[in-house]
Amino acid sequence: MSTDLPPPAAPRLYFLDWLRAAAFGLLILYHVGMYYVSWDWHIKSPHAGDTIEPLMRLSSPWRLALLFLISGAAMSMLLARRPAGFVRERSKRLLLPLALGMLVIVPPQAYLEVVHKVNYGGSYLDFMRLYLSGYGGFCRNVDCLILPTWNHLWFVAYLWVYCVALWALLKAWPSLLERLAARIDRQLGGWGMLLWPAALLALWRVLLAPRFPTTHALVDDVYSHALYFSVFLAGAVLARWGRWAAFERWRWIALAVALALWGLLAAYFAHYAGNLAPPEWLRPLQRVGYGTLQWLALVAAIGFAHRHWNHDHRWRATVVEAVFPVYLLHQTLIILAAWWLRPLGLSPAVEAPLLIAATAAGCVGGYLIVRRIGPLRVWFGLGWPTLQQAAAFDGQAASSRVTRAT
Repeated sequence: MSTDLPPPAAPRLYFLDWLRAAAFGLLILYHVGMYYVSWDWHIKSPHAGDTIEPLMRLSSPWRLALLFLISGAAMSMLLARRPAGFVRERSKRLLLPLALGMLVIVPPQAYLEVVHKVNYGGSYLDFMRLYLSGYGGFCRNVDCLILPTWNHLWFVAYLWVYCVALWALLKAWPSLLERLAARIDRQLGGWGMLLWPAALLALWRVLLAPRFPTTHALVDDVYSHALYFSVFLAGAVLARWGRWAAFERWRWIALAVALALWGLLAAYFAHYAGNLAPPEWLRPLQRVGYGTLQWLALVAAIGFAHRHWNHDHRWRATVVEAVFPVYLLHQTLIILAAWWLRPLGLSPAVEAPLLIAATAAGCVGGYLIVRRIGPLRVWFGLGWPTLQQAAAFDGQAASSRVTRAT
């Protein structure tokens, strides 16, 4: 089977569009959950505990890996169709929103974090002067907040680096992805679809995770780069391979084994919580299970998406466009909404749905504003509106004026 990418007129991989949107939606729920678990986060609920931590572990091993895999596939297709100006275009789409995020969107998160954790009493403007100067004195014991920060926008920085790395690899070896696609055509037959990629991710988990804890600081995040660049490159190769139906065939087995591993890992972390340390022989087995779960969850997610979501819809283009602005805004909105709800003393059963609803409304409202304003579109990674979009906006505005007049 040819591993060449289909021509530009070929049907779009709709299931990856829907899967990407679903993964970012899951990310919003996960970050709301971070307010209520015992793990460290920017601010914490007075009700924080370990109740929902097993549910959080259901997606935490693989959710971001899925986003990097989908991004790798998208970049592979883009490079095949429009290689000219790739780095310039990716830099504009990723680095401008990253700069906006670090200067405007993220600072409220950092401000409320230092108010919450170290009882900072200065105003927001006072804090911003410290933030922009790289102040390093917001510390709890040896844990100091690094300023300025990108917080949840680390994904954007990593993605830009991986895009440039992929471009450089294809500049040096133009046929690299086709050769790798031909190779996996032989290796991923039968059980190889499940075994070999899982073995690689388990290897990274065993060898690198203990020595290089996740930092999201780019330069020292060895395990994260091994994991995320591996799946990013896998997505790029899979786009040239084209046999997405292979994931569909294995979806039920992958899902069943992934859920079984999740249950074992949830029991492991629940049993060895606090000061109780697991035996040394058990740690590598836990890491093998974790790495295996990462890949099998990806197989299941892609397989079910290919089965059920590989079709277009009139809302798809809007949903796809909205994903990036929603991602940029969501964590700041979560933290602001949580901070405003704290004085009410609501139970999590009441507060959490309100927090989700407020975040969703803020994200949708923010996107609807951003999409209509050319300069804002650029800074939120959307680019200038097309002629069709501009005409649609003008038509909607005219319709709204007529409605108000009548």
